[in-house]
Amino acid sequence: MGQQVHQHTLPNGLVLLAERMDHVRSVAVNFLIPAGAAFDPEGQFGIATVLAEMLTRGAGERDSRQLSLALDNLGIDRGESAGVVNLRLGGSALARNVLPLLDIYADIILKPRLPEEELEPVQALAVQDIESLEDSPQGKVMVELHRRYYPSPLNKDRRGKAEDIEALTIDAVRAHYRKFVRPNKAIIAVAGNVDWESLKARVEKLFGRWEPGDVPDVVPQAHQPKSEHIYKDSAQTQIAFAYPSVPIGHADYFAARAAEGVLSGGMSARLFTEVREKRGLCYSVGVRHESFRDRGAMIGYAGTGPDRAQETLDVTLAELRKLKAGVTDDEIDRVKAGLKSSLIMAEESTGARASSIAGDWYFLGRVRSFDEIQAAIDALTPAAVMAHLERHPVRDVALVTLGKNPLTISA
Repeated sequence: MGQQVHQHTLPNGLVLLAERMDHVRSVAVNFLIPAGAAFDPEGQFGIATVLAEMLTRGAGERDSRQLSLALDNLGIDRGESAGVVNLRLGGSALARNVLPLLDIYADIILKPRLPEEELEPVQALAVQDIESLEDSPQGKVMVELHRRYYPSPLNKDRRGKAEDIEALTIDAVRAHYRKFVRPNKAIIAVAGNVDWESLKARVEKLFGRWEPGDVPDVVPQAHQPKSEHIYKDSAQTQIAFAYPSVPIGHADYFAARAAEGVLSGGMSARLFTEVREKRGLCYSVGVRHESFRDRGAMIGYAGTGPDRAQETLDVTLAELRKLKAGVTDDEIDRVKAGLKSSLIMAEESTGARASSIAGDWYFLGRVRSFDEIQAAIDALTPAAVMAHLERHPVRDVALVTLGKNPLTISA
């Protein structure tokens, strides 16, 4: 039997998606709610992350411990986090437990206790997460790059600011919950061995009375990306850079992913070979494609010693620009094999499928079929990638470095 994806929109705007996977005995449920870091108010940066953690500190008739036990008793492998735009909650379990799983998550989302006594330990965890960045220079330089490259509010880091988090009150967290945790623009994505009709009936029963609210759109402000050096007395120099690409819904999206793969898709990729293996300039180097709804970017990173940092940057950017001169059939075949392998592995994972169909609906307003994605991958050729790079060359590079000495981008 082919791919089976169902969709239903409740009157309150909540979208339910489900993909039936007959060959598995598990299920994954993914909730996307537009209440991420982009919506953190001035002076409350980090409140989305605090709220994501507080939601599971007791809900409905269960206190925090009772809620954890109820989830554990169903064997739910769960997680909750704040992204830039969305809160993401959910988990995976045996397929027979999908309805009781939904019952518990209805309490978590609709009836969280948000207990005052739990706020202080949640704040402490959030501040520790921020402080841990000082021990992770690669993580820190990437946060600083995003802060300078993207416009507000897309440049907000989920961790927020320590002083803002420490100043939060339980009233502020509860008010944020009431304003932003609403069904309109929210998505429930389910993947696994489930029955659509019983699933839809339970979701309508549990979430049908969830009242919609005035959920704002994410509106990026006018912005010019900035380059900057951040001094740190360190034995290493961290290099991060970004330049424009295309978003996930663009016709060139898979060509952009192919360019990423040629540059950075494994130990035979160009950056690994030219920068690390041939010259020994650094241990870690690579690029990855990143997408919001209305924009995409190529994000690059390298870490090396101060004496080799400028050469590392020069050689890395030269390899990126050289890509426009041509790619080989072998390189494209390797990239296509990697993309297809990822697609096949996603077909076999309920968690990956739930995340994928939720992401498709968020970005595209529809769910792409395997056949559509495979056809796009099969259509990749050196000529298609070259045409994409002609339209979207390496340009307007924003550079953020962390270390002793600043670096410069050569023309």
